[in-house]
Amino acid sequence: QEQLVESGGGYVQPGGSLRLSCVAPGFTFSSYTMTWYRQAPGKDRELVAQITRSDTTTNYADSVKGRFTIARDYAKNILYLQMNSLKPEDTAVYYCHAVHWLVASRNYWGQGTQVTVSS
Repeated sequence: QEQLVESGGGYVQPGGSLRLSCVAPGFTFSSYTMTWYRQAPGKDRELVAQITRSDTTTNYADSVKGRFTIARDYAKNILYLQMNSLKPEDTAVYYCHAVHWLVASRNYWGQGTQVTVSS
């Protein structure tokens, strides 16, 4: 059964770095577009970074371009989000999402991991 499990969140000072991981056991990883979303308190969930199947395309929110990098390891079925030069406004719960490229109803969310950027 498909499930997504995030890890790697934590507390970091401004300017610091974190790497989030999303393990996707049970997935045919190459068939899914993978996305990182985040949700800050009192705000809507927003797309942070996306990578299409077969890594054809990557997309980033303007607020994270040049600082965050999305990538995946097909051998391990792990999605990553490398976050550098973190800012307090990056504080949020980060979620991993997967959607099958042919069957949109086959979409899944992880439980989220908290990232807090503060001095």
